[in-house]
Amino acid sequence: MSTIIHVDMDAFYAAVEARDNPALQGKPLIIGALPSERGVVSTCSYEARKFGVRSAMSIKEAYKLCPDGIYMHPNFHKYERASSQIHEIWNKYTDLIEYISLDEGFLDVTGSMVLFGGATKIGLEIKSMVKEQTGLTCSVGVGYSMMSAKLASEEKKPDGFFEILTPEALRNLIVDRSVRIVYGVGPQTAEELKRIGVNSVRDIYANRQAVTNLLGNHGRQIVELADGTDSRRVASMAKSQSIGKEQTFQQDIADFDYLKDVLRLTARELSYDIRLKGLFCHTVTLKATYKDMKKITRSRSGDATNRANDIFSTAAGLLDKIERRPVRLIGITLSGFTDAPDRQLSIFDDDTDMKGEKLDATVLNMQRKYGMDIVKSGNELIAEKRIKK
Repeated sequence: MSTIIHVDMDAFYAAVEARDNPALQGKPLIIGALPSERGVVSTCSYEARKFGVRSAMSIKEAYKLCPDGIYMHPNFHKYERASSQIHEIWNKYTDLIEYISLDEGFLDVTGSMVLFGGATKIGLEIKSMVKEQTGLTCSVGVGYSMMSAKLASEEKKPDGFFEILTPEALRNLIVDRSVRIVYGVGPQTAEELKRIGVNSVRDIYANRQAVTNLLGNHGRQIVELADGTDSRRVASMAKSQSIGKEQTFQQDIADFDYLKDVLRLTARELSYDIRLKGLFCHTVTLKATYKDMKKITRSRSGDATNRANDIFSTAAGLLDKIERRPVRLIGITLSGFTDAPDRQLSIFDDDTDMKGEKLDATVLNMQRKYGMDIVKSGNELIAEKRIKK
């Protein structure tokens, strides 16, 4: 049986802003679009949640619920710096980490428990170190599976710690809760289950075959998860994950040169993210949404790289091949990760590549210490200037 730890930062973006500006502490703070803009809530403080504001909610709806809240655009550079500190703490305990987002992840500590004194000690140390080094709080769950660890971290939020160590403990905890607590049961699935009288986990236990008959393989998985059986394994980013960034425009953009400037700066941020993790990507995917909400993706794979200019050149080449009409969203996703670049050595190689690697390492060390903006290329400076016009 595995031992999994799930770490989830508490209201991460809002917490970072309140940490850096004490005047925001204790206030209903909403990070995302401004009330006059189109967009959604990225996250919000717990004070804002008391008004019913939630992540992914339309900013217009959030404003109706909390008109006296403080609304701010996200500062992703700041959040990424904090995230890097947090991830470095996690990396001390295991290399089997599945990063769900900047502020959330699963750690498989099965093989490292003996070294560090057990999963409970690891979980509590992570909480303590995150608070000490970043000034932020997190909720930590220890479980025998991914679902149990996730549920455990949610049980005592915010700034909580909880353990679910056996299937029996999980069943006892969730038996009288909504079916939505089971991984994979979203609003639509919950409505389908409601039509056959299945509203709680206890109802799932009493109607196992009916759930399976209604939803097929998905229903069988729901029954197994409700029973406490979860065969999923923590997958490190290098093996199976992707990472992406996108930007939604307040006004649709028909100028493709402007879109390329946005892609250049997006590539720079993604390059920084994966270099911090020591990763290289094989595949670059361009994502675009047109004015009429038609969504498209275009991908290209090649030699593994983590350099911003390589990522940008690939994305810009993909942009050149799509239909040229107004765009409301543009983004880049990286995937196909590896922990080494594609490089063929021969007796004719000089030390140019080695010098480039040393320069990359020096730049990254500076960015770790002073932030991503400490070093910018000329093209990136030009792109920033054009976008700010």
